[in-house]
Amino acid sequence: MRIQNHPILQFDKQEKVRFLFNDQELEGVPGEPIIAALHDAGIKVLRHSHRLGRPRGLFCAIGNCSSCLMTVDGVPNVRICVEPLRAGMKIQTQEGKGKLV
Repeated sequence: MRIQNHPILQFDKQEKVRFLFNDQELEGVPGEPIIAALHDAGIKVLRHSHRLGRPRGLFCAIGNCSSCLMTVDGVPNVRICVEPLRAGMKIQTQEGKGKLV
């Protein structure tokens, strides 16, 4: 899902790191926002609304809304649109308001 070829821009080959998303091993570029790695893996639904259970995806992408809140390494309510990816992270879809592990 990443842009590989572009008529004007050039993209350098980047190293990848592994991380877990809902116990599934994925890869991403270290330092990029977590959401970029999930989007590249085809994951578009990040959570579901509290009341009606409707799917929620990326909305503001600048850390102002709550559409991308997930539990990262046991910490709930992490805004994955601005949180940098690191090797070995454990990312979980958050249910409700989140719980400390």
